[in-house]
Amino acid sequence: MRIIAGTARGRAIETPGGWGTRPTQDRVREALFSILQTRMEGACVLDLFAGSGALGLEALSRGAARAVFIDNSAECVRLVAKNADKLGFSERCVILRDDYRRALQRMPEGQPAFDIVFLDPPYRLGAVPAALGLLFGRGLMRAGAVAACEHDANTMIEDDPGGLYAVRDRRRYGSTGYTFVAAVSEGQ
Repeated sequence: MRIIAGTARGRAIETPGGWGTRPTQDRVREALFSILQTRMEGACVLDLFAGSGALGLEALSRGAARAVFIDNSAECVRLVAKNADKLGFSERCVILRDDYRRALQRMPEGQPAFDIVFLDPPYRLGAVPAALGLLFGRGLMRAGAVAACEHDANTMIEDDPGGLYAVRDRRRYGSTGYTFVAAVSEGQ
């Protein structure tokens, strides 16, 4: 797998072996970053369920200021650190091995931190609604922030019933779906 664009364009990164992870295909990453590119410069990103770290590293290559990577796999955390070091991004990265719920609950409540969040959990977990609830419910997203949620194309991510976040866009790329979610603004 390679970084598609930016300062690390064309540089290879390692991915975990086996069936435990499902790296986002290049064409899907390209489409995703085309949608998010105007938000990238200077952004703080969270790559939750990081795997190889490809999404967060691509964001850093395209101008994000810093990235937080969270994964519960020791192999994935090791690979993210190795890939970040290889690309020269280590000083702009925080890499945590933890369960996503515990990691999000440990972050200081109400501290606006993230401009862009990549949520790419194993599809079978169904973790997107719980992760979104923690991110938006605990105030971990800056005003105007967006969460890009990857899921099986047949899965529908809905607006939060409690009114914390709403779906802003949906895309389908073969068997992969992306739902873009943002905070519900006052007066909407």
